[in-house]
Amino acid sequence: MAFIETIQEGDAEGRLKEIYDELISKRGKIAEVHKIQSLNPESIVNHMDLYMTIMFGKSPLKRVQREMIAVVVSKANNCEYCQVHHAEAVNHYWKDDEKIKQLRQDYNDLDLSLGDKLLCDYAWELTKNPGNETELSFLNPLKEQGLTDRAILDATLVIAYFNFVNRIVLSLGVRLEENVGGYKY
Repeated sequence: MAFIETIQEGDAEGRLKEIYDELISKRGKIAEVHKIQSLNPESIVNHMDLYMTIMFGKSPLKRVQREMIAVVVSKANNCEYCQVHHAEAVNHYWKDDEKIKQLRQDYNDLDLSLGDKLLCDYAWELTKNPGNETELSFLNPLKEQGLTDRAILDATLVIAYFNFVNRIVLSLGVRLEENVGGYKY
C-alpha cells in the first residue's frame, strides 16, 4: 500500500474519472504510478504528456533502446516497480526472458551492440553520478558510434525522466500491481 492516499478507479469522480477513463482507453489500464498522483489529477495528464513525448515520440533512438535505458536507470536506483514494467516493455521487442533477466541483473554481461552498451553505461553513470564531469566522457564515444546530438539529448531525457519517476515511486511507496502486464505498447 502506498504511503499516501490514492483514489482508485471506482472512487474517481469528475476530472480524475475522465483522466482514468482516458488512460484505460489509451494504455489498457491504470498503473499505480498514475494512481499515486490522483490527489493532483492534472499532474497525471502532464506526466503522461511528458512520458509519451520521451518514450513514444519521434526519435533517432529506437523504442527498445529507450525502454532498455529505463531498465538500467531503474536498476541503478533499485526501483523494482519501474524495472519490472519496463523490462516487460523491452521483452515486447526482444522476446527473450533470459536476456531480460540478465538486463535486470547486470547489462554488462549481455551481448549488446557497442552503441547500446554505451547507452547503458551513460544511463548508469548519469544516474549514479549526476554531478560529475565524467558524464561528458560518454558523449564522444556515443558520437563515435554514430549517435547524433538529438539521439544523445533523447537518451538524456529518458535517463532524467526515469530518475524523476523512480523518486516518485520509491518515495511514496508505489507497489507493483498484481498483474503487471496488459499495457499497450
